[in-house]
Amino acid sequence: MRSIYFTGEHDAFRRAVRKFVTEEVAPHAEEWERNRRIPRGIFPRLGELGFLGILFPEEYGGAGADVFYAIAFLEELPRSLTGGFCASVSVQQFMATQHIYRSGSEELKRRYLVPSIAGRFVGALAITEPDTGSDVAAIRTTALLRDGEYVVNGSKTFITNGAEGDFYTTAVRTGRAEDGAAGISLLVIDVGAPGVKVARRLDKIGWHSSDTAELVFEDARVPAGNLVGAENTGFYQIMESFPLERLSSAAIAVGSGLVCIEKTLEYMAARHAFGKPLNRFQALRHRLADLAAELEAARQLTYHAAWLYEHGQPAVMESSMAKLLATELGKKIADECLQLHGGYGYMEEYMVARFYRDARAATIAAGTSEIMREIISRLMIEGGSPLAETARQAPRAVTEPPRRAEPDIARSECTAESPRTVADFIRAMPQRFRPEKAEGWRTLFHYKISGSASPEWTVQIDGSSCHVTEGLAGQPNCVVEMSESTYLGVETGAVNAQAAFMMGEVKVSDLGEMMRFMKVFRPVAAK
Repeated sequence: MRSIYFTGEHDAFRRAVRKFVTEEVAPHAEEWERNRRIPRGIFPRLGELGFLGILFPEEYGGAGADVFYAIAFLEELPRSLTGGFCASVSVQQFMATQHIYRSGSEELKRRYLVPSIAGRFVGALAITEPDTGSDVAAIRTTALLRDGEYVVNGSKTFITNGAEGDFYTTAVRTGRAEDGAAGISLLVIDVGAPGVKVARRLDKIGWHSSDTAELVFEDARVPAGNLVGAENTGFYQIMESFPLERLSSAAIAVGSGLVCIEKTLEYMAARHAFGKPLNRFQALRHRLADLAAELEAARQLTYHAAWLYEHGQPAVMESSMAKLLATELGKKIADECLQLHGGYGYMEEYMVARFYRDARAATIAAGTSEIMREIISRLMIEGGSPLAETARQAPRAVTEPPRRAEPDIARSECTAESPRTVADFIRAMPQRFRPEKAEGWRTLFHYKISGSASPEWTVQIDGSSCHVTEGLAGQPNCVVEMSESTYLGVETGAVNAQAAFMMGEVKVSDLGEMMRFMKVFRPVAAK
């Protein structure tokens, strides 16, 4: 099918992936499912073909390609006929290594990312714990820094690639328990490190070929250099990676649904009842028509979310919607297709039974459907209803606030030597303003920063200029509220703005206006 999102190069890449999966993976699906493992030799082969570094730069061995190459790859993975293979490979490339690339030191990238892209290493993302589930902020695994090493104690569960991988990108608590999300960090932990144990392999109803493990850390010793990014910023790194993780889940679900329908069509063409093929019965073919239409809708939503992501948009709502819709639909498709197989669908020898089992995991992994709904509803209700695109883009009158004498911006510039207060950052906004990004845009913002010595500010953008005044003046287009610590964290880069919003630490009256606002200012130089 022709698409506005894919070029001829994308299509050629898709064909190469399909050829590999159908010729080198699918013929072994039954054996891998039966043995409950994926042979490690397939990963170097994936690396050799360039399938494990799609989004990573060439300097690390990747392809430096756009996100639609990744979408094409993920959609073709289900032709392996084993959901476990899809899970294992997607975790390796789009989850465990993404944090290392985004926030890790150059040394970590060379030690873990490069061999992962080549397929010599297999990585796992270790976040979930027995008592926390989707509540990432509540993890209990601790990591205390002693003599240049982190001493890690705790456990993780439901870890894909956990039993046979080489390293875990692990969420640990480096702060106090009462710090919640603000006390979480990411560490890269080697499987063979002292004190690291695979407690047991977990026996699943589906995804049989992928290994899923429960891990235990007992005074595990991890070099301080294995910290990913700054200490206590792990939660924000995790939140930042979620859109890609959810896009991955959505694309795999779309691909799985397509293969499931294809296999069912083949069965219905070959199977006869009452003297004619099953595909000649209107009631049955119309059920498949409905499924195909719904699947196409889910696919186009996934493509739209991917397009937003590729163009630097947060795509939090859209990727969550795509994940929710595609994975829930995947369950429905597998169930309906099994029904259309009749009694044979319930037999293990028919692969629709495997699709039925495997589809069930997708609504739980990478964030449950319930979590997706909570994210979407929060963005709709507390974020100024991003769905109201027309209203968001409609011009609104901006009441001119009283102008005050501008401060000496050079003196208030946020440098390593000057105090970094709320007033410093806000007064420096005109200097960081990029008029080329705000041409023709007139807006007015009210900032309410609790806990600050200067808690209230008005920021006005008038096309080519930006003005700030202390206090609240005029009728705002958007009101922004947060604490002093959150504001300073966002400005310095220690706190991810998107994650802070999702946690409720930042409240805005119009999310669309705020997203545009953020793009017209240069980031503050790090210390």
